[in-house]
Amino acid sequence: MKLKVCGMKHNIAEVAALRPDYLGFIFWDKSSRFFDGEIPILSEATKKVGVFVNAPIDQVLENISKYKLNAVQLHGSESPRYCEDLKNEYLSTVQQENKENEIEIIKVFSIKNEFDFSVLVPYEEVCDYFLFDTKGKLPGGNGYTFDWSVLKNYPSTKPYFLSGGIGLQNVESIVSFMKQPKSQYCHVIDVNSKFEVAPGLKNIEELENFKNALWEI
Repeated sequence: MKLKVCGMKHNIAEVAALRPDYLGFIFWDKSSRFFDGEIPILSEATKKVGVFVNAPIDQVLENISKYKLNAVQLHGSESPRYCEDLKNEYLSTVQQENKENEIEIIKVFSIKNEFDFSVLVPYEEVCDYFLFDTKGKLPGGNGYTFDWSVLKNYPSTKPYFLSGGIGLQNVESIVSFMKQPKSQYCHVIDVNSKFEVAPGLKNIEELENFKNALWEI
Protein backbone atom coordinates (compact mmCIF):
# COMPACT_ATOMS: atom_id res chain seq x y z
CA MET A 1 0.00 0.00 0.00
CA LYS A 2 1.40 3.38 -1.03
CA LEU A 3 1.26 6.56 1.08
CA LYS A 4 0.61 10.17 0.10
CA VAL A 5 1.12 12.98 2.60
CA CYS A 6 -0.75 16.08 1.47
CA GLY A 7 -0.87 19.69 2.61
CA MET A 8 2.91 20.10 2.77
CA LYS A 9 4.05 23.56 3.83
CA HIS A 10 6.53 23.70 6.71
CA ASN A 11 8.61 20.65 7.72
CA ILE A 12 8.91 19.23 4.22
CA ALA A 13 12.41 17.76 4.55
CA GLU A 14 11.50 15.86 7.72
CA VAL A 15 8.43 14.34 6.09
CA ALA A 16 10.37 13.57 2.91
CA ALA A 17 12.94 11.68 4.99
CA LEU A 18 10.20 9.11 5.69
CA ARG A 19 10.08 8.49 1.92
CA PRO A 20 6.34 8.58 1.33
CA ASP A 21 5.36 7.67 -2.23
CA TYR A 22 3.70 11.05 -2.84
CA LEU A 23 3.95 14.51 -1.28
CA GLY A 24 1.10 16.93 -1.96
CA PHE A 25 1.49 20.71 -2.28
CA ILE A 26 -1.67 22.83 -2.36
CA PHE A 27 -1.75 25.68 -4.88
CA TRP A 28 -5.23 26.91 -3.96
CA ASP A 29 -4.75 30.29 -2.30
CA LYS A 30 -7.82 29.98 -0.05
CA SER A 31 -6.27 27.02 1.77
CA SER A 32 -4.48 27.43 5.10
CA ARG A 33 -1.89 25.07 3.59
CA PHE A 34 -1.36 27.15 0.46
CA PHE A 35 2.19 26.57 -0.77
CA ASP A 36 4.41 29.26 -2.29
CA GLY A 37 7.82 28.32 -0.91
CA GLU A 38 10.67 26.14 -2.13
CA ILE A 39 10.62 22.35 -2.30
CA PRO A 40 13.86 20.69 -1.14
CA ILE A 41 15.48 17.97 -3.22
CA LEU A 42 13.46 14.78 -2.76
CA SER A 43 14.18 11.11 -3.30
CA GLU A 44 13.27 9.96 -6.80
CA ALA A 45 10.96 7.46 -5.07
CA THR A 46 8.75 10.33 -3.88
CA LYS A 47 6.48 12.01 -6.42
CA LYS A 48 5.52 15.67 -6.06
CA VAL A 49 1.79 16.35 -6.48
CA GLY A 50 0.34 19.79 -7.13
CA VAL A 51 -3.20 20.24 -5.82
CA PHE A 52 -5.40 22.68 -7.77
CA VAL A 53 -9.02 23.84 -7.57
CA ASN A 54 -10.52 25.05 -10.87
CA ALA A 55 -7.24 26.73 -11.80
CA PRO A 56 -6.55 28.04 -15.32
CA ILE A 57 -4.52 25.50 -17.29
CA ASP A 58 -1.67 27.93 -17.86
CA GLN A 59 -1.36 28.40 -14.09
CA VAL A 60 -1.19 24.62 -13.59
CA LEU A 61 1.47 24.30 -16.31
CA GLU A 62 3.47 27.13 -14.76
CA ASN A 63 3.56 25.36 -11.40
CA ILE A 64 4.42 22.01 -13.00
CA SER A 65 7.43 23.65 -14.60
CA LYS A 66 8.44 25.72 -11.57
CA TYR A 67 8.27 22.88 -9.04
CA LYS A 68 9.02 19.93 -11.38
CA LEU A 69 5.76 18.28 -10.38
CA ASN A 70 5.16 14.62 -11.19
CA ALA A 71 1.39 14.68 -10.75
CA VAL A 72 -1.56 17.08 -10.72
CA GLN A 73 -4.52 16.59 -8.38
CA LEU A 74 -7.70 18.31 -9.56
CA HIS A 75 -9.92 19.07 -6.58
CA GLY A 76 -12.59 21.25 -8.17
CA SER A 77 -15.27 20.80 -10.81
CA GLU A 78 -12.79 20.28 -13.65
CA SER A 79 -14.46 18.67 -16.67
CA PRO A 80 -13.19 15.72 -18.71
CA ARG A 81 -12.35 18.22 -21.45
CA TYR A 82 -10.25 20.21 -18.99
CA CYS A 83 -8.31 17.06 -18.06
CA GLU A 84 -7.75 16.22 -21.71
CA ASP A 85 -6.66 19.75 -22.61
CA LEU A 86 -4.29 19.87 -19.63
CA LYS A 87 -2.63 16.61 -20.66
CA ASN A 88 -2.35 17.68 -24.32
CA GLU A 89 -0.97 21.13 -23.53
CA TYR A 90 1.51 19.63 -21.10
CA LEU A 91 2.67 17.11 -23.70
CA SER A 92 3.04 19.92 -26.22
CA THR A 93 5.15 21.89 -23.74
CA VAL A 94 7.31 18.87 -22.95
CA GLN A 95 7.96 18.24 -26.65
CA GLN A 96 8.94 21.87 -27.15
CA GLU A 97 11.37 21.67 -24.24
CA ASN A 98 12.69 18.30 -25.49
CA LYS A 99 11.95 16.55 -22.19
CA GLU A 100 10.53 13.11 -21.51
CA ASN A 101 8.79 13.75 -18.20
CA GLU A 102 5.27 12.43 -17.81
CA ILE A 103 2.54 13.96 -15.65
CA GLU A 104 -0.07 11.95 -13.77
CA ILE A 105 -3.57 13.41 -13.53
CA ILE A 106 -5.56 12.59 -10.39
CA LYS A 107 -9.23 13.61 -10.45
CA VAL A 108 -10.92 14.06 -7.08
CA PHE A 109 -14.52 13.12 -6.28
CA SER A 110 -16.17 13.86 -2.93
CA ILE A 111 -18.34 11.30 -1.16
CA LYS A 112 -20.54 11.44 1.93
CA ASN A 113 -23.01 8.58 2.40
CA GLU A 114 -23.65 7.71 -1.24
CA PHE A 115 -22.17 8.35 -4.68
CA ASP A 116 -23.24 8.09 -8.31
CA PHE A 117 -20.33 6.25 -9.91
CA SER A 118 -21.64 6.94 -13.40
CA VAL A 119 -20.00 10.39 -13.19
CA LEU A 120 -16.62 8.65 -13.45
CA VAL A 121 -17.22 7.28 -16.94
CA PRO A 122 -16.27 10.42 -18.95
CA TYR A 123 -13.03 10.68 -16.96
CA GLU A 124 -11.83 7.11 -17.57
CA GLU A 125 -9.72 8.01 -20.61
CA VAL A 126 -8.45 11.42 -19.49
CA CYS A 127 -7.00 10.84 -16.03
CA ASP A 128 -4.63 8.33 -14.49
CA TYR A 129 -6.19 7.95 -11.05
CA PHE A 130 -9.35 8.81 -9.17
CA LEU A 131 -9.22 10.13 -5.61
CA PHE A 132 -12.16 9.72 -3.24
CA ASP A 133 -12.37 12.29 -0.47
CA THR A 134 -14.95 13.32 2.12
CA LYS A 135 -17.62 15.73 0.97
CA GLY A 136 -17.61 18.82 3.21
CA LYS A 137 -17.53 22.61 3.29
CA LEU A 138 -14.03 22.75 1.81
CA PRO A 139 -12.65 21.06 -1.34
CA GLY A 140 -10.45 18.99 1.00
CA GLY A 141 -9.02 18.83 4.50
CA ASN A 142 -12.39 18.49 6.22
CA GLY A 143 -10.91 16.12 8.80
CA TYR A 144 -13.35 13.21 8.81
CA THR A 145 -13.84 10.02 6.83
CA PHE A 146 -16.70 9.08 4.52
CA ASP A 147 -18.47 5.73 4.55
CA TRP A 148 -16.01 3.43 2.75
CA SER A 149 -18.71 0.80 2.24
CA VAL A 150 -19.90 3.01 -0.66
CA LEU A 151 -16.89 1.73 -2.59
CA LYS A 152 -18.35 -1.76 -2.78
CA ASN A 153 -20.14 -0.44 -5.87
CA TYR A 154 -16.95 0.84 -7.52
CA PRO A 155 -17.40 -0.20 -11.16
CA SER A 156 -13.99 0.73 -12.59
CA THR A 157 -10.58 -0.93 -12.80
CA LYS A 158 -8.77 2.41 -12.53
CA PRO A 159 -6.57 2.63 -9.40
CA TYR A 160 -7.72 5.17 -6.82
CA PHE A 161 -6.48 7.14 -3.83
CA LEU A 162 -8.44 6.84 -0.57
CA SER A 163 -8.55 10.13 1.33
CA GLY A 164 -10.56 12.08 3.90
CA GLY A 165 -9.74 12.41 7.60
CA ILE A 166 -7.53 9.33 7.80
CA GLY A 167 -5.31 9.06 10.89
CA LEU A 168 -3.67 6.55 13.20
CA GLN A 169 -7.10 5.75 14.61
CA ASN A 170 -8.06 4.31 11.21
CA VAL A 171 -5.36 1.65 10.95
CA GLU A 172 -7.67 -1.20 11.99
CA SER A 173 -10.35 0.07 9.61
CA ILE A 174 -7.82 0.15 6.77
CA VAL A 175 -6.71 -3.40 7.58
CA SER A 176 -10.35 -4.51 7.46
CA PHE A 177 -11.01 -2.56 4.27
CA MET A 178 -8.01 -4.07 2.49
CA LYS A 179 -9.33 -7.57 3.12
CA GLN A 180 -12.52 -6.82 1.20
CA PRO A 181 -13.05 -7.03 -2.60
CA LYS A 182 -13.90 -3.32 -2.82
CA SER A 183 -10.28 -2.45 -1.95
CA GLN A 184 -8.87 -4.24 -5.00
CA TYR A 185 -8.07 -1.01 -6.83
CA CYS A 186 -7.08 1.08 -3.81
CA HIS A 187 -3.63 2.30 -4.83
CA VAL A 188 -2.73 4.96 -2.23
CA ILE A 189 -3.79 6.04 1.26
CA ASP A 190 -3.83 9.85 1.36
CA VAL A 191 -3.37 11.63 4.72
CA ASN A 192 -3.25 15.25 5.81
CA SER A 193 -4.92 17.04 8.72
CA LYS A 194 -4.99 14.13 11.20
CA PHE A 195 -1.19 14.19 11.27
CA GLU A 196 -0.78 17.91 11.87
CA VAL A 197 0.42 19.99 14.79
CA ALA A 198 -0.81 23.04 12.84
CA PRO A 199 -1.92 23.50 9.22
CA GLY A 200 0.96 22.33 7.04
CA LEU A 201 3.13 21.28 10.01
CA LYS A 202 3.22 17.47 10.28
CA ASN A 203 3.74 15.22 13.30
CA ILE A 204 6.72 13.15 12.14
CA GLU A 205 6.48 10.46 14.83
CA GLU A 206 2.83 9.76 14.09
CA LEU A 207 3.46 9.72 10.34
CA GLU A 208 6.28 7.23 10.79
CA ASN A 209 4.08 4.99 12.95
CA PHE A 210 1.33 5.15 10.33
CA LYS A 211 3.69 4.35 7.47
CA ASN A 212 5.08 1.36 9.36
CA ALA A 213 1.53 0.15 9.99
CA LEU A 214 0.71 0.42 6.27
CA TRP A 215 3.78 -1.65 5.39
CA GLU A 216 2.41 -4.46 7.55
CA ILE A 217 -0.91 -4.62 5.71
